[in-house]
Amino acid sequence: MRGSSAFAGLGNSSFANLTPAPVTVDEAEPWVRGELIRSLMRAARGSYLLAAALMPAMVGLAWGHVPPWQLLVWLALGAAATGLRVWGERVYSTQYAARDSAAQQQFMQRYHVLWSSSAFVWGLSILIFFERTPLINQFMSWLIVAGVATFPLNGLSLHPPLLHRYVNTLFVTMLAGVVLRAFQMDLDKPHFNYGFLALPLLHWWMLLRAGRRIHETARNSFELLYHNHILINSLTQQRQAAVSAVAMKNRFLASAAHDMRQPVLALSLYADWLRNEPELVQEIAPKIVRATHAVNALFDSLFDLARIDSGQVRLHIERVDVQQLLHDLELQYRPVAEAKGLSFRMHSCPGTVLTDPIRVRRMIGNLIANAIKYTPEGGVLLASRQTREGLRVEVWDTGIGIAREHLRDVFLEFYKVADHAGTSDGFGLGLAIVARLSHALGHPVSVRSRLGRGSVFRVALHDADEARAQTRISGAVG
Repeated sequence: MRGSSAFAGLGNSSFANLTPAPVTVDEAEPWVRGELIRSLMRAARGSYLLAAALMPAMVGLAWGHVPPWQLLVWLALGAAATGLRVWGERVYSTQYAARDSAAQQQFMQRYHVLWSSSAFVWGLSILIFFERTPLINQFMSWLIVAGVATFPLNGLSLHPPLLHRYVNTLFVTMLAGVVLRAFQMDLDKPHFNYGFLALPLLHWWMLLRAGRRIHETARNSFELLYHNHILINSLTQQRQAAVSAVAMKNRFLASAAHDMRQPVLALSLYADWLRNEPELVQEIAPKIVRATHAVNALFDSLFDLARIDSGQVRLHIERVDVQQLLHDLELQYRPVAEAKGLSFRMHSCPGTVLTDPIRVRRMIGNLIANAIKYTPEGGVLLASRQTREGLRVEVWDTGIGIAREHLRDVFLEFYKVADHAGTSDGFGLGLAIVARLSHALGHPVSVRSRLGRGSVFRVALHDADEARAQTRISGAVG
C-alpha cells in the first residue's frame, strides 16, 4: 500500500469534494465517521498494487533456499488477496461511494476481511524466509514486511477497527510462524539472534499508538470542517435574512408612502375645495373626516407593527372569558356589518383561556374587520367551539374569497386581495398584525377559502405561557 498521507482526500479537500455536511449536532458524528471512511478509500486506491509489487522481491530473496512450490503457493495466495482488493474497490466505487455515512459503515463491516486477507498472506511470508535464507536476505525480508505493515498506516488509521484488524492479523500470523519454525529447527545451532524478535513487537505497539494519534488528528480536521460548514451556512442564512429584511422594509415603506399619499392628497383637495366654496362645508366635512380617519388608521397600524417588530410590546397574560370577549366584539362590529347591508351572526360556547386580552381582541377584531371589508353581500359568522386541541374561534364570511396560491401572502404587510386595494378598504396591515400576535401568543391561525364563495379564519386559543410569549415577541425584530 502507499505511504502517502492519511489526508490524501482531506489535505486538499474542500466541501465541494465531500458529501453535504449535516445541519444538526446529532448528525455530525455519523457524517464525520463516514467522511473518514471515504478518505480512507481515496488514500487506499491502488495502494495494494504497490504491496503486490513487493511480492516478487520476497520470492527472489528466498529463491534457491526454499522449495519453489512453497514460494509459488505463497505468491498465488498473494495474487488472490490482491484480486480480492481490486474487486472490493470496484464494489465500493459502484455501490457505496456515493451513498450516505451509514452505507460507508456498512461497507467496512462487510468487507474488512479484504484487508485482513492481505495481512494474513504477508504474515505467512515469515515461513518462507525466517531461518531459511541467509541473514542478509532475512534482514531484507524483514524490512519489506515492516514496510508493508507501515505503508497503509495513515489510511487505515482513519478507521481504527480496520487498522487493528490489519495490524493484529499481520503480527499474530508472523508470531505464529516464528513459533512454528522454532519447532522445526535445531535450536542448539541457531544462526539468528532471537532478541531481534523484540523489534517486531515494538513495531506492533508503535503502529497502534501512531494510528490512534493520526485518527485523532484526522477526526479533529473533519470536525473543524463540519463546524466551518455550519458557520458558513449560518452566515449565509443571516445574510439572506438581512437582504430579505431590507427588501421587505423597502417594499413596506414604498407601500406605506403610496397608501398614505392618497388620503393626504384627498385632504389637500378637500381643503382647497372648502376654501374656494365654503358654502359646501356640509358636503365636504364628512369626506375630510373619512380621509383623516384613513390616515390615522394607517399610522395606528404602522405603529402597532413597529412596536411588535421592535419587541417593545409588553404582554399581560391573564384568564380571559372567551364568550364575553366575543360578545364585546359583536357589539363593536355588528353595526359596521349592518351598515354595509350584511348579516352578522354569532355562536359561542363557554370557555376561558390564558392569554393577553387586548392582543387577542385585536387579532380577532382584525379578522372580523377583514371579513366585513371583503364581503360585498351575505354575512359574517363569529363562532367559538371546543375541539380536542382546545378552544377555537372561527370567523366565516361569504366574501370574494382568496386563491389558494395567495393564502400565505395575505399575512404579509400591504398585501391586498385583488380588486379591493382602494384606500377606503384598508392598507393590508391587519392580517400582518394578526400573524405577529399569533406567533407571540402561541395561538395558531389557519385559513381556508374558495374564490367567490368566502373564507374562514380559525384561531386556536391555547393557554399562553407569559415568559415564552414575551420572549417570542421580544425576538420578533426584523
